Amino acid sequence: MADVTLAFDDGTVRIEVGPDAALASDLSADHPSDSSTALPYVEADERSKTLRAPAFRYAALRDWLDERAISYDDSVLDAPDLPDVASSYELREYQAEALGAWEDAGRRGVLELPTGSGKTVIGLKAIEDLQTATLVVVPTIDLLEQWRRELETEFGVPVGQLGGGEQIVEALTVSTYDSAYLRADELGDRFGLAIFDEVHHLGGEGYRDIARLLAAPARMGLTATFERPDGAHEVVADLLGERVYAIAADELAGDHLAPYDLKRVEVELTDAERQRYEAANEVFTNYLARSNIRMQSGSDYQELVKRSGSDPEAREALLAKQRAREVMMNSEGKVAALETILDRHRGDRVIVFTAHNDLVYRLSERFLLPAITHQTGAAERREILNRFREGTYSRVVTSNVLDEGVDVPDANVAVVLSGSGSEREFTQRLGRVLRPNDDGRAALLYEVVSAETAEERVAERRR
Repeated sequence: MADVTLAFDDGTVRIEVGPDAALASDLSADHPSDSSTALPYVEADERSKTLRAPAFRYAALRDWLDERAISYDDSVLDAPDLPDVASSYELREYQAEALGAWEDAGRRGVLELPTGSGKTVIGLKAIEDLQTATLVVVPTIDLLEQWRRELETEFGVPVGQLGGGEQIVEALTVSTYDSAYLRADELGDRFGLAIFDEVHHLGGEGYRDIARLLAAPARMGLTATFERPDGAHEVVADLLGERVYAIAADELAGDHLAPYDLKRVEVELTDAERQRYEAANEVFTNYLARSNIRMQSGSDYQELVKRSGSDPEAREALLAKQRAREVMMNSEGKVAALETILDRHRGDRVIVFTAHNDLVYRLSERFLLPAITHQTGAAERREILNRFREGTYSRVVTSNVLDEGVDVPDANVAVVLSGSGSEREFTQRLGRVLRPNDDGRAALLYEVVSAETAEERVAERRR
């Protein structure tokens, strides 16, 4: 009879110790956590008179028992059988290196590769190598449809879908983060491999529970930019494993991605814009000086937001900051610069990025550009992107919708009219023009920045 029994129970591993009294005492959760004999990660469950550990510790528990030659009955996974699957893809050298690094790390960890470098292909090869039931978790419906289509095409087996109006579970299943969050405790024993695309989303407070409640011993995170400004990537590392492979766009440009250039275009505010900007900025900076808030981190900004709930001056300072931001990000000089860029690149495919929907619609009307924002319906967005792919449209303007999670057709020119200081946002926008093209043309990204404003610092941060 085995010394220990492991079973899955609502997002946890339930551990029962056999009748050997001495062993039961050794494995007790009452031992200090650094004891060489105490089971790690477990807590006593008085209700069931068993020990329990979070489901994501399942692989570590097995390793611990194996290292000590403690016998155990394992019924944690109840994964459906996956027919033999094989992909027609041949891995590029860097893709093989990434997959190898993940294998060497015990089939756990995060892979960081630029947009357009084929992260999906690495995930497909991991499924092929492991031949185990797999859950793929993605942030958007567009990515859900992409992954499902790719899995069905490559492997020729039914693919389940959680999200987008469907709740079907198969040995290969693709889910949105939202649907996985709702069903992780129920489905936590059904998969041997979990792949998290755009894995930085997993650092969100609620989404973390997806990885905690899944028992899948093999875990892969895919992203173009792993680290988060709030430090939540450290939580992701605990749930999936550390970043085990990273390669930058610069290392792939010219061979596997298009070569590229970055050009910064500085524009001047008009006299009226400068007056409005300086007046609003003065209100904001004067309040900071009086309140001894230095705005050196996100917590400083959160303190200002908190104060604005009860302090009218703090609220006015926030509103003034927003007015200054709108002036510098939506200036007339930027519109004029865009006109010059569009005229210069008449034969190219151009994506124009902005931070605000209002500017998207203004530019759409001014230059007759197809527009995509969060307000654009799925069918209309699909039609615009299809026409862009076919060449009917050669340019499109968007807010943050196309930064990630959407299969964007090949373009070779990106124009960033406005955005945040996020390195992730910048990397994703650059990635939209890095897919290699047949004629070997270099990709080009323009940053249009209002001179002598806070936007200059924002542009430096995102680099």
